[in-house]
Amino acid sequence: MNAELEQQVRRWIDLDPDEHDRAELQTLLDADDETELERRFRAPLAFGTAGLRGPVMAGPAGMNRATVRRATVGVIAWLNEKGLDATRGVIVGRDARRGSEAFNDEVVSVLLGGGAVVYEMPSPLPTPLVPYCVKALDAVAGIMITASHNPPEDNGYKLYASDGAQIIPPDDEIVERYAQRAGEVALASRSASGHRSVPNEVLEDYRSHMVARFGPEGGSDLAIAYTPLHGVGGEFMASLLADAGYRRVTRVERQFAPDARFPTLPFPNPEEKGALDLSIEAASAVGATIILANDPDADRLGVAVHDGSVWRVLRGDEVGWLLASSLVDEIKVKGQWMATSIVSSTLLAKLASESGVACATTLTGFKWIARAAGDGVLGFGYEEALGYAVDPSVSDKDGLSAALAVARLAHEVAREGKTLIDRIDEIERRFGVHRTVQLSFRAEGPTAHDQIAERIESLRSSNPDSLGGVQVSGVIDLDQGWQGLPPTEGLVFELGSFGRVIVRPSGTEAKVKAYLELTPPQDGTLEAQRAVAERTAAALEADLTVRLECG
Repeated sequence: MNAELEQQVRRWIDLDPDEHDRAELQTLLDADDETELERRFRAPLAFGTAGLRGPVMAGPAGMNRATVRRATVGVIAWLNEKGLDATRGVIVGRDARRGSEAFNDEVVSVLLGGGAVVYEMPSPLPTPLVPYCVKALDAVAGIMITASHNPPEDNGYKLYASDGAQIIPPDDEIVERYAQRAGEVALASRSASGHRSVPNEVLEDYRSHMVARFGPEGGSDLAIAYTPLHGVGGEFMASLLADAGYRRVTRVERQFAPDARFPTLPFPNPEEKGALDLSIEAASAVGATIILANDPDADRLGVAVHDGSVWRVLRGDEVGWLLASSLVDEIKVKGQWMATSIVSSTLLAKLASESGVACATTLTGFKWIARAAGDGVLGFGYEEALGYAVDPSVSDKDGLSAALAVARLAHEVAREGKTLIDRIDEIERRFGVHRTVQLSFRAEGPTAHDQIAERIESLRSSNPDSLGGVQVSGVIDLDQGWQGLPPTEGLVFELGSFGRVIVRPSGTEAKVKAYLELTPPQDGTLEAQRAVAERTAAALEADLTVRLECG
């Protein structure tokens, strides 16, 4: 056994509050299982695109009570260093994943022990309610225990600043610096004077506001099928749809109740192939025309539309275009902004420009999109990974309000005898075909992150002059910054006027991601343009699979 590793493990055991985790690590020590201990200690979890995320297991590379305790010590120290008053309150919420309740309890105990006022959610509830409550209660911060759409074995920790948006550098670096130094911790119980529950009227204010803004006048007979994918969005979203006047909502019952095992899904992510199969079955049985699907913490939204005799699952960019087209006039009148990220479609900027609306392009992640308007107001922001912000009261992606906004648009176009597919056709006739594709290459095992780094470095060093038979007109290393944006990991391969490819590591999972956008010339029919884009996308996918496949 490596002596330095053994000492590190013993130090961790001394401070780990969880009896089971201590025993598990001690068993690995006694067995001299250096390989497994290396996996758990070599690459500790660190704040990334969406805070902390990782498998639920003992040791610093996993989500566990000790990791959560240290992170929360870091939060208190961050607030103190920034001169922020923790007695303004910290909102604490959780989803229904494995470990979420215990991690939530740990957060509450550490915050109260550190002198903070805590506003705790009354039960497992959707993530967007935490940033909403941060702003509604003028809290100093918010913490949500969730791994969003990650695999079932994962959990995570999202941290919001006082503006209701996820923290950005250098705040994450400050939290981590103090977390790594954490030793003995002062704890307090819920009987402490600083403990409160989030008032029910605040949650009702969210509900009434979103229903008033996005509910169709007079209700609707639009036939909707809804699934929360075994997450915490079910009851809350169903009640929103009912309050908004939707009279024909079918629940996907096998996925409606929260279940941390996600038994009907390989991955609980509406982006994944097959994730909506049960929804399509349920929708077809009752004659529904649209499917709305939240991910397990309900901050994302998947949409499928009945298109003639088949179901079409909309791409995240397509939903973004639809929402933008329905909100742009109101946003213009109010002088608000639109925003999206570098990996999403460039069509939003064209739509905004035509309407005279300011539009920003940010780095990947809603922590950047939410702040894109600067001192202005973000009226709409989206990212292709099914994240949409449709109302300024939530400074993060919100799959609940986005579902209401999509449902209202579907209701409106249905009254004209059209579908959301018809609206997408109208948008692309106006601005040109923008075929977007996201490719993911998952890495497994203790060397997963090394595999990812090697694949990206290999692509960087090979400097290809073409991809999928399309000439590469330029290569941009995002690590050097681009168009005034801060440096980030990733590469942009420009394909002249035909589009671009962006390759980057995922910020939340062990994946390499490639984002394609193909913009063929506006020659011939819409169908002909799309056919060209599809052929090119297939060739690019085949090429990138060879270059980026891990393992």
